[in-house]
Amino acid sequence: MATCALGICDGSGFLYDEATNTARDCACRPQMIARNRARGLAAVIPERYRDVDFDRFPVTEIDPKVVAATRRYVSRIDANLDAGRGLWFMGPVGTGKTTLAMLVTKAALDAGRSAARYSLPGLLSQIRKTFDTGSHNDLLERLVAVDLLHIDDIGAEQTTPWVLEELYSIINARYEEQRAVVITTNIMDRDTLCQQITERTVSRLTEMCDELPLMGHDHRLDLRIA
Repeated sequence: MATCALGICDGSGFLYDEATNTARDCACRPQMIARNRARGLAAVIPERYRDVDFDRFPVTEIDPKVVAATRRYVSRIDANLDAGRGLWFMGPVGTGKTTLAMLVTKAALDAGRSAARYSLPGLLSQIRKTFDTGSHNDLLERLVAVDLLHIDDIGAEQTTPWVLEELYSIINARYEEQRAVVITTNIMDRDTLCQQITERTVSRLTEMCDELPLMGHDHRLDLRIA
């Protein structure tokens, strides 16, 4: 049975006035609509990341300043999502980018907000399949409607005109609708990233997100040694 994320209505998204026999939207209704439109998107946290926590390894070994910035973002998750503010984690392989991004996605889901998480190659693969079913526009609309879109490995996909246009369409639509994104990329150099995903896409992401560079060694090697 549906419940109100704000504890106001009966879960229907409406407030009823028996005296006047009228109904009005509950404050939870925009979130409810976003969740409904997000159905079918990849919102599941992978098994490897379900137990990640700010006070556990490997987060405790990640740059404290970046962790603190992520924690601040999470502490105001509703306000940040409502404002369309996101985070952009960049750095070499194994420095904790995806782990921190997963903490943000988990926080959004725990707050009752809609979220979708993809690697960029996986997202593009999903989009390709929609051309066979005629559901391309429907998928794009749901990708825009979701409260938080988490995309890993920006810049990892082989560049083609189609890839560039699809990525731009998603980012631009979310930019225009003030919808938050959390992204990760291994590419640190802005010029290189502009060459990989176009300057106009990078420009929008720069305005939408706080950039959080992560340096250091591959923490996955620490796990292997342990």
